[in-house]
Amino acid sequence: MLYYLFDYFRDLPGAGVFQYISFRAAMAIVLSLIISAVLGKRIINYLRYKQVGETVRDLGLTGQIEKQGTPTMGGIIIIAAIVIPTLLFAKLQNVYIILMLIVTIWLGLIGFLDDYIKVFKKNKKGLAGKFKVIGQIGVGIIVGCTLYFNSTVTIKEKILLTDPSANYALATQEDLPCDDAGYVWHETKSLKTTIPFVKNNEFDYSWILGTSNSWWAFLIFIPIVIFIITAVSNGANITDGIDGLAAGTSAIIGIALAVLAYLSGNREFADYLNIMYIPNSGELVVFISAFVGACIGFLWYNAYPAQVFMGDTGSLSLGGIIAVFAICIRKELLIPILCGVFLIENLSVMMQVSYFKYTRKRYGEGRRIFLMSPLHHHYQKKGMHESKIVARFWIIGIMLAVFSIVTLKLR
Repeated sequence: MLYYLFDYFRDLPGAGVFQYISFRAAMAIVLSLIISAVLGKRIINYLRYKQVGETVRDLGLTGQIEKQGTPTMGGIIIIAAIVIPTLLFAKLQNVYIILMLIVTIWLGLIGFLDDYIKVFKKNKKGLAGKFKVIGQIGVGIIVGCTLYFNSTVTIKEKILLTDPSANYALATQEDLPCDDAGYVWHETKSLKTTIPFVKNNEFDYSWILGTSNSWWAFLIFIPIVIFIITAVSNGANITDGIDGLAAGTSAIIGIALAVLAYLSGNREFADYLNIMYIPNSGELVVFISAFVGACIGFLWYNAYPAQVFMGDTGSLSLGGIIAVFAICIRKELLIPILCGVFLIENLSVMMQVSYFKYTRKRYGEGRRIFLMSPLHHHYQKKGMHESKIVARFWIIGIMLAVFSIVTLKLR
């Protein structure tokens, strides 16, 4: 909103600074930190007043019983600290910003409903799993259809007009010259994405159907989008098991995504690094800056010993935001690396459950790979303090984030 206000008064001294993404991103992260600190304390006090406390199952973990009654549903703080700065500093007509706001609120509401059932209805199971999946499928369909059918979701490719093998239409006035050698930036609808570690690192989903730019490629693209959103949001949900782990890991991932979005949305940097140039995606930096600020601000109250838990209200929305953001900037194939902590946590649960069922069927008794899953509970069972577990997982997350950025040139 402020962007449009200062654009209207752009002749005033200093008003032009709002045209810069870097300035609005900085303002977004500062405001989200302030909202988390100020609004967060009030929300925590209100949740405590309403006795919206966590019901802890006794799993035999050290320090677990002390967490009984800690306010939950703190994801409301994160969502507010993301949405408010985005509404104030981002270009609201940008299709990517609209999508990210929809995903944040949609998954936040699903998580809120789950937490509400657990806390106020005293049902420890919360929202039935099938309804969570339906909600995730719904948001996946919205995201997939928008990215596939919306005419403003494009990429720009650097092509040589005199190259007969390019098979492009003749240049139009919208095609911007790159240099004197006859190269232009040609804007086109495409389902191309980035493959890490590959020299010519672009993959078109329509190739799966055997034809380029097939109209029916949405039948492949949308299920892939649904799978990614479901997997990452559930991974973040599983990771949110000890104080500060999910929020801190998400902040690290958000910083890496901010770098990737800024480079992909800037024509000069995209040309220099020889990566895919995605028009209008640079505006996502404002959103992800608010996201990072919200996660870091939430850590003020969520770090050990936690004064509040984010609940599914926060964890589902954090995972969904990361997934959709990566898809928007065409870096979804980097998710196994960038979100490696989420992936490991998810796999530990799948391996534990699968092996337990297999051994019970074969030997008559279930056996375990880990002392307890998810993986962070395994280390708790081994006697490691949860603050040390979180710190080490953060270090791994930082290494994976740096490695993800390095893959832009590591081919």
